[in-house]
Amino acid sequence: MYQVGHYGGALLAYAPVGTAVSLGGHAEIAIVGGLVCVGLSTLPDCDHRLPLIDHRGPTHTVPFALLVGAGLAALAAVLVDASSAFADAGFVSFAFLVGLVSIGSHLLADALTPMGICPFWPLSRRRYSADLATAANPIANYGLFGLGIVAVLAGTAIVVTLS
Repeated sequence: MYQVGHYGGALLAYAPVGTAVSLGGHAEIAIVGGLVCVGLSTLPDCDHRLPLIDHRGPTHTVPFALLVGAGLAALAAVLVDASSAFADAGFVSFAFLVGLVSIGSHLLADALTPMGICPFWPLSRRRYSADLATAANPIANYGLFGLGIVAVLAGTAIVVTLS
């Protein structure tokens, strides 16, 4: 997928998380989490600019998603004021989840393409592909973006209705 498709995939994957966090009374945190999730959603494609790293190689794996989640959790633990109500394990866990969902959404979107991904590298070189649309397919990219927007709007409607 291209950038817009990955943004949509991130919105689609994050919508249930953001909805749950908002319903828990932390709407501002849910919004920041969503922005971070979308912002990191194209991080695996940094491999285009890295020498000796194949596209859809190590940066398109579950271990990379776990690494990004752990890095975001560590950053949250360091940056958040210790006196804040969010400076507990729950907030750090939320940061980990945001990183994991962001990279995970990228992997899932790329798995829709014929090229697919090897998500369990280096343990397995098995490639997973749903072979539904090419990465350059504008209908697939904008369709995924549209689905992400609809998911966020649905989550927002749930929060507004139940609040």
